[in-house]
Amino acid sequence: MQLEQIKNISIVGAGTMGHGIGLTYALGGYKVTLHDRNEDILRKAISQVKSDLETFAECGLLSETKINETLANITTTTELQKASQNADFVTEAVSENAEVKRSIFTDLDAYCPEHTILATNTSSLTLRDVASQCKRQDRILICHWMNPPHILPAVEVAPGESTSVETMDVICALLKKINKAPIRMKKEIPGLLHARVQMGLMREIWSVWQQGIASPEDIDLVVKGGFGLRLAVMGPLQMCDMGGLDIWYTAANRLFKDISDAPEPPAELKKLVEAGDLGVKTGKGFLDYRTESSGKDQTNAVKERDRLLLNILKLKGTC
Repeated sequence: MQLEQIKNISIVGAGTMGHGIGLTYALGGYKVTLHDRNEDILRKAISQVKSDLETFAECGLLSETKINETLANITTTTELQKASQNADFVTEAVSENAEVKRSIFTDLDAYCPEHTILATNTSSLTLRDVASQCKRQDRILICHWMNPPHILPAVEVAPGESTSVETMDVICALLKKINKAPIRMKKEIPGLLHARVQMGLMREIWSVWQQGIASPEDIDLVVKGGFGLRLAVMGPLQMCDMGGLDIWYTAANRLFKDISDAPEPPAELKKLVEAGDLGVKTGKGFLDYRTESSGKDQTNAVKERDRLLLNILKLKGTC
């Protein structure tokens, strides 16, 4: 398949990731079909797409005409076969449940035209977990988007054992066409790059939080006001080069023995999950989003995050 042959794109799963992925392709001029199991989810997805586009406009990045054109490129359906039958490329973006994903891929393999490329947005599973039963092994791959997908540039693209070079080439070209930065992996590993690096950081952060070393607010502040700010303009390995590898090597020798090597998440995090304190979507997690007086109003938290990210990308000249 050539890039020019991709006209219609379908997204299976219209939640946090799926609606943003669909928005991005629609913004790039593609006809997009959003699929989910019920109309309520799809209505919420379109409402969120509109809100996201308004945030782009507020940051001076979109005109009203472009917003209307983007919305006109998106249709919705609760019928997987309808979403699949004319698709040239499909991205599955449902929850990280191997059985659910595997069932979807079985149906997609049956419903989609022979030329259709299938991708999963998984961050922790492998293609063997979800798509080993499919016939089109040369046209299946991982496309893992970062949250929020309609803003963050990087998308990890990983092949399975039988994914063709042509499939990798065309999807990387597609992502570049819609102003994304494909991270072309040579092979898949659980967690790919992003999740593994992020989890390494989170393991130590959760450890110092559970030990009561500092408050959640101050733990966040040391990242936002320290190395996190540097990471917005350079990668971690370049950051090491800038500081001097001798300095980093000496510090690592001193600190590695004290840094968490826990083989599982901390018990205190498990308690939050079991109590239903899941973060912004429930109003409370490490921080409390339930009142405006907290300074972290639940309704505006996501919109404020997106606005700040867009302004950073504007300063960098990448949007």
